Amino acid sequence: MDDIGETIPEIPLVPNTQSAAAKVVFGHKWAAPEIGHRHKIGGTPDWQQGEEWPHCCGKRMTFYAQLDSVGDKIHLGDCGLIYVLVCFDCLTIKSVFQCG
Repeated sequence: MDDIGETIPEIPLVPNTQSAAAKVVFGHKWAAPEIGHRHKIGGTPDWQQGEEWPHCCGKRMTFYAQLDSVGDKIHLGDCGLIYVLVCFDCLTIKSVFQCG
């Protein structure tokens, strides 16, 4: 059985603050300009602390998406990322969090 899961083509996700409340919490005053804009579906995860691939059904799970910190008021650790991985054989989903 193949140890490496499938790869989904990378699709960048662009944050779009559509409400006044979202505009208040979006953005970082002190972080690098790319922080808050690293959301995406597919491609390769931008691991913050080294690769952390979960396995399922005898192979590495497929990277599905990553979600970035939103802003200074709602941030993940030190501007970290949440990674979502899926097993397409049994539809198990796992998430991994890494601080920036």
